[in-house]
Amino acid sequence: MMKIVFLDRDGVINEYPGDTKYVTSWSKFYFISGSIQAIRLLKEKGFKVFVVSNQAGVGKGIYSQDELNSLTHKMIDYLRKEGAELDGVYYCIHREEDNCNCRKPKTGLLEEAVSSLREKPEVCFFIGDSFRDMKAARAFGCMAVLVLSGKEKIGAKDSWEFEPDYVFSNLLEAVRYICSSYE
Repeated sequence: MMKIVFLDRDGVINEYPGDTKYVTSWSKFYFISGSIQAIRLLKEKGFKVFVVSNQAGVGKGIYSQDELNSLTHKMIDYLRKEGAELDGVYYCIHREEDNCNCRKPKTGLLEEAVSSLREKPEVCFFIGDSFRDMKAARAFGCMAVLVLSGKEKIGAKDSWEFEPDYVFSNLLEAVRYICSSYE
């Protein structure tokens, strides 16, 4: 059975830099406690794990594609050394006004990731920290899993456009539930 988890990056794997701010280098990239363990656990349970993230700072000229590539290679290498290998990393570097098909909540990044597989996933989750992620999950047909370790806060629940399928404090808590439910 093909099982996939899509992960947003900032606020899910690494600390959220704040609204309108960007993680522009490895020296500013800090893993959230338990996120490495969570990715390792997903891999041990047979999930394909893809990072899908909007990184408009490149399109806005705040940092370069080379800087994003360098940070990504360091993240991938670090995770690999910790036994938490990713199956792919997909970024949208466009600004909102570019109206591309890859900027979440559109599903282009997810479609691209799945196109690399030989079979269609039977179990699919998207774990993100924003409603942009939750909308992408719904549009793609994934279970929408909101973690409160980044942008979105539980205090804003009354303004949520819809209730995500699951809400957890952080990635590790979400992954423990997913792995215990979908072994």
